[in-house]
Formats: sequence, structure tokens, C-alpha cells
Amino acid sequence: MTAITVEWGIVRVPGTGEFKDAKLWPGGAREWDWSETGTRHRPGVQPADAEELLEHGATTVILSTGMDGVLQVPDATADSLRQRGVVVHVLETRAAVALYTELSGGGTPVGALIHSTC
Repeated sequence: MTAITVEWGIVRVPGTGEFKDAKLWPGGAREWDWSETGTRHRPGVQPADAEELLEHGATTVILSTGMDGVLQVPDATADSLRQRGVVVHVLETRAAVALYTELSGGGTPVGALIHSTC
């Protein structure tokens, strides 16, 4: 598997494309369009943002906080996933991409929300 890469403003997903922000799941990816759920830096990632990851079979979800940690992840969002039996990791974007690459390469059904700026 070729690793997903990230730099300021770009998430590169081999075989899929380049995105500003990305939703990643087992076997696929697409642009993460914040307007679909009303996501903003504050209050942050909404539970609905991760729903598509679960629909595609993710049992572990990585939520990135941006390159500078500006994107918030409310406790309610992480807790709602954990209540459904999902393993949740909240990490700065570069660390989130590294963990996603590691887990997906090891066969874990993992999904991620990757924010490539702030």
C-alpha cells in the first residue's frame, strides 16, 4: 500500500486523488466537505462527520485536529463514537495520517477525518 501523504492544504490519497480535507475509510476516500454537517473549527468535528466512516466498516476512527491543532474535537463527538464500540484517536494531522497508514497497513478497519490546514 502506498502511504497517504499530507502537506499544508493537500491530502494525497493514492489511487483516489488530492483533497483539502479528506474522509478516509477501508477501501476508499473522498473530500470532507464541512458544509454537509455545519462543521467549523469551533465547536469542531460533529458526530455526523464520522458516520460515513462507520457505514464503510471502520471500527477505529482517527479525528485530526489540523496541522496547528485549531480544529476542535468535542468530547461529545468522541464519546458518541466510543458508545458505539468504536476506538477513537484524536491527533494532530501529521500524526493522524501516520497512525492511519500504520493501522490500515496492518489490516485494522480504520477511518479518518483529515484536516490539512490550521
